[in-house]
Amino acid sequence: MHSCIYEGEVRHARYRPKENRFRTSVFFLYLDLAELDTVFNGRWLWSTKGFDLAYLRRKDHFGDPSLTIDEAVRALVQQKTGKRPAGPVRMMTHLRYLGHNFNPATFYYCYDAAGSRVETIVVEVHNTPWGEVHCYVVDERDNMGSREQKRFRLKKDFTVSPFMPMDLEYEWNLTEPGGTVSVHMADFDKEGKIFEAKLAVERREITGASLARMLLKYPMVTVKVIAGIYWQAFRLWRKGVTFYGHA
Repeated sequence: MHSCIYEGEVRHARYRPKENRFRTSVFFLYLDLAELDTVFNGRWLWSTKGFDLAYLRRKDHFGDPSLTIDEAVRALVQQKTGKRPAGPVRMMTHLRYLGHNFNPATFYYCYDAAGSRVETIVVEVHNTPWGEVHCYVVDERDNMGSREQKRFRLKKDFTVSPFMPMDLEYEWNLTEPGGTVSVHMADFDKEGKIFEAKLAVERREITGASLARMLLKYPMVTVKVIAGIYWQAFRLWRKGVTFYGHA
């Protein structure tokens, strides 16, 4: 089975105009969208079909709700790149826990027909308090790095933090999922790097016991995520960082 748990740490560092740093422990589910029944059927308190302690809800993710998540990802990739993914689609995400969900970013890894190589990555970004969603699509044809360490440059075109201007360029460095996953996202203005976020997680087998252990270790993880966002926003406000609002 390709589905698993990834557990590790997220770090954020802002360099200008005021320095601000934090780190937090996290876990994600990495789900092969063809394996959902295998992963969830017979799991106590985990579900894809209705409210439960942990619930993969279709409406929490982008796209036409009449389509499955898998179908929505394939349609978007075809629209943006002209090529429909031929292999598995696997997502790294937070579920809805006790009725609450917030995913700053969900990563969809679209594989070749053999399922051996990632060809396209969709990054689904959500913001708060506006509740908006935007998808960035990065394709292997635009990869400036290697297969093992993919690197992409792209323009920012979606408001995430009201303490960040819109006139920024992103540099993303991403690895293919394996024993570990790393994501490094940096923001650049005309003077250089002003912010970076790093995700480093390690693979854990997905079993009933490991799922229960994650819920005990990280109760209400998505509440922790959104509370952390507002706490860091308060810290930035206290430091006098410019408030840009929503573009």
